[in-house]
Amino acid sequence: MVHLIIATPQGTIYEDKQIKSLTVPTAAGVITIMDDHIPLVSIITAGELIIDKGDHQVELAVSKGIIEIRRESEIHILADTAERAEEIDLARAEEARQKAIEYLKKKQDIADVEFARVQAKIEKELARINVAKKISKTNLN
Repeated sequence: MVHLIIATPQGTIYEDKQIKSLTVPTAAGVITIMDDHIPLVSIITAGELIIDKGDHQVELAVSKGIIEIRRESEIHILADTAERAEEIDLARAEEARQKAIEYLKKKQDIADVEFARVQAKIEKELARINVAKKISKTNLN
């Protein structure tokens, strides 16, 4: 089994020693980590993080960060934000994404740094929306 620790600036938001696998969005693409994975350090991108517990899955929306896979199947994730699907206010996430898109449309001479910041905001909100929609579909079934 995999031991997973997820931390944000607000503290440890998830810890579990009984993880079957973990699927993470990275700069190199989406990877799935299982027991006895080789040590690795990678950049996390905004997206969906899926924790497979065997009998159910836990889904989180993450923004940028880093992942460190250590020997003995120990995984540490440090992310700017990480939210469980059930904690996401879908309407607020969609509104924030739309505001960021409108901001980009209005600004013609936006600096590269500002563009990157707004683009990251859009990606973060899109990840939140996708994760929240998955949980709302599950609750409807």
